[in-house]
Amino acid sequence: MTPKEVLAFAKENNVKMVDVRFMDFPGTWQHCSYPLSELDESTFENGFGFDGSSIRGWQGIESSDMLVIPDAKTAKIDPFFKHTTLVLIGNIADPITKEPYSRDPRHIAAKAEAYLKSTGIGDVCFMGPEPEFFVFDDIRYESTQQSSFYRIDSKSATWNTGRDEGPNLGYKPRSKEGYFPLPPLDKLQDLRSEMLLTLQNVGIEMECHHHEVATGGQCEIDMRFKPLLEMGDQLAWFKYVLKNVAYRNGHTVTFMPKPLFGDNGSGMHIHTSIWKEGKPLFAGNRYAGLSQEGLWAIGGIMKHARALCAITNPTTNSYKRLVPGFEAPINIAYSGRNRSAAIRIPIGNDSPKAKRVEFRTPDPSCNGYMAFSALLMAMIDGIQNKMDPGDPMDKNIYDLPPEELANIPNAPGDLEDALNALKADHAFLLKGDVFTEDVISKWIAYKMEKEVTEVRRRPHPHEFHLYYDI
Repeated sequence: MTPKEVLAFAKENNVKMVDVRFMDFPGTWQHCSYPLSELDESTFENGFGFDGSSIRGWQGIESSDMLVIPDAKTAKIDPFFKHTTLVLIGNIADPITKEPYSRDPRHIAAKAEAYLKSTGIGDVCFMGPEPEFFVFDDIRYESTQQSSFYRIDSKSATWNTGRDEGPNLGYKPRSKEGYFPLPPLDKLQDLRSEMLLTLQNVGIEMECHHHEVATGGQCEIDMRFKPLLEMGDQLAWFKYVLKNVAYRNGHTVTFMPKPLFGDNGSGMHIHTSIWKEGKPLFAGNRYAGLSQEGLWAIGGIMKHARALCAITNPTTNSYKRLVPGFEAPINIAYSGRNRSAAIRIPIGNDSPKAKRVEFRTPDPSCNGYMAFSALLMAMIDGIQNKMDPGDPMDKNIYDLPPEELANIPNAPGDLEDALNALKADHAFLLKGDVFTEDVISKWIAYKMEKEVTEVRRRPHPHEFHLYYDI
């Protein structure tokens, strides 16, 4: 839509309020609401002012004034607010120069798309993330000077088979056995359908939903692939809709990668492909139906995988998922069909249009704009430098003997390891000014100060189990 069309759309839908949203540095949607009278065509050039020093990882207080400029193409009606509200996603700019803000994740995604076109390699990069999540019925946690705990509960969790529920009717998925069961074992069918239909109602193309492997309400809902920036917007909508549908039904959704001990964590496999002039660049007659460019793109992902993890798996909790034995793809290898490899070439549709690469290591705690952009930059680097990914790994990596497994590189062991990898390997992200040295250094500093160090400083509850009587 154009600004004029947005105003007409608002009038047609009897809009009362306008909600302008943007993504902060770590990856959470922020918003501010205005009466419709505050929106006119000039707003799409002049924007709204706000305090950038109060947004995580952004400005200092001495230069805190910033603008959020609504993007008319993103207009949607919010499905939850009592008063009819028009939602516009905004871009962040300097209030004096009107220059885009380098730490705005959406601006990074826009620059990534522009850089792809400038290289001549392709003109569009499609992203198809598969975010997994948990639906819980109760969550309590606390972290203070003298106390630390969390407690999760779910009516569909295997640990509640013996609970007095007046009556307990059973049908609770066992650990690692939650994949694809019918109701009554799957108690979240109707909730997921409501989530999917709500997403459809705000204009997002959907594909399917199902229960996932873990007990306690692990689920997956899949969106249809879209161009990179558009999918960044959609992923923000996706998380927002799922949390609010769950909340109004008395449940809570988390995209935390590893909330449960001893069962599978939540990943976000990303299917990706590059197209040029309406033709899929990755389709060819090489391994698994890939083109040479597709193999080089895999080579780029493999070369930069450890650095990518600092952006695609950006929390300390991410690395509780990336351990052997829970289907988490920690081994930096590629294969057709083999789900124990970090990179898979999906098989099943012979159409060249369906040919794509699936990066299986990421998780849904990431900032989608930044994760998709970093992945694209790794693939571009691989194609530009003709990076050979080596031979595919068509065996179950978890069954390999130790001497053979030792030759396969692994994902980082923790967030600090990933941040160190990013510090040493980020030149590929700086091409085209997509990421900047300021963005990379601020990302590393923020994650170290606010997350790595804060977790490291605190006693862990399990340490009392191990050491209290030492």
